[in-house]
Amino acid sequence: EIGPILETIQKLIDNGSAYAAAGDVYFRVTKKDDYGKLSHRTLDGMQAGARIEVDENKEHPMDFVLWKGAREGEPYWESPWGPGRPGWHIECTAMSMTYLGATLDIHGGGQDLIFPHHENEIAQSEASTGETPFSRYWVHNGLLQLGQDKMSKSLGNLVSVEEALDQYTPDAIRLYFLSSHYRSPLSYTDEGCDAMERSADRLRHALRPGPESAAEPMDPSAFREQFIAAMDDDLNTPRALAAIFDLSREMNRQRDEGHSIEKAQECLRDLGGLLGLTFQERETTLSIDAGSFNSLVESLHAQLTGPDQGDLAGLVSATQEVSGQDIDSLLALRASCREHKQYALADEIRAWLDAQSISVEDSAGGSTWEYRPS
Repeated sequence: EIGPILETIQKLIDNGSAYAAAGDVYFRVTKKDDYGKLSHRTLDGMQAGARIEVDENKEHPMDFVLWKGAREGEPYWESPWGPGRPGWHIECTAMSMTYLGATLDIHGGGQDLIFPHHENEIAQSEASTGETPFSRYWVHNGLLQLGQDKMSKSLGNLVSVEEALDQYTPDAIRLYFLSSHYRSPLSYTDEGCDAMERSADRLRHALRPGPESAAEPMDPSAFREQFIAAMDDDLNTPRALAAIFDLSREMNRQRDEGHSIEKAQECLRDLGGLLGLTFQERETTLSIDAGSFNSLVESLHAQLTGPDQGDLAGLVSATQEVSGQDIDSLLALRASCREHKQYALADEIRAWLDAQSISVEDSAGGSTWEYRPS
């Protein structure tokens, strides 16, 4: 909508903060005593570090365009200063003042927008309304890189969200981005995402069922306080994640000592949820030969006696692939073997699982498994 833009420009001209020249309109930077306060630059410093095209219509080399006169072949709108189009910065000011008011609570963007874009937004907005600050808080994120280059459409080096999710779980990707402070640049690498996938597995592992114990339950309040303090410190997500992983390690230790960790698990879910973590298990594709699986079950069937034989029901099938449910059934059979003191068969099941790259962990709460893709 062009109307609010024209009104804002006219207001700046009327109060002396802008001037028209040869069909263009410029903001008069010398009128704003604190110009450069966001980027901590002075006018002299800006001129020394910039390559500025000479424009005889400008009063000062750093004056910036509010309205640009029409050029042949370009879109244009009618205005009191002749046909033309808005400058880059005035559009954002007009939109924010129209829909959000004179002062914003939080304004964000990439670090590459601090100067000149956000600096100029501040200047023209505050000069137009007479109210300060234009924004109470500025949140500038570091740039995502692929190697040494900024990831961008123009460079053709984008990795789409869909492509990333084909390789990694959402939690792993979130952990990767959260492991770096939002103001810092981040280089996207497969090695980094692989490491975060393993970290996500450790968090999920901490949420497995704990023992039903009369021992004193674990108190997670200190870790919650560390997390909150980190987030209160300019959204310091690396420190917040450190608190979460410290919590998960302590949960594992206290589980092994027989303490109840239900309260701690609830805390872990709460804190992780604030960061968007879901703790959902990743879909596992088992690279196991169905024939090998069925051979094992048939061998066990020949050796089993007593009540354990009933646990084989449904395990032997003509299936062409082995599912996670099949492995769960096999672990249930192993638990039954141990219960009836058929330890050799239980060990045979575990050895076969290990040969198939499946790790089994036994605890007071039962057995869990994890596939180790080769």
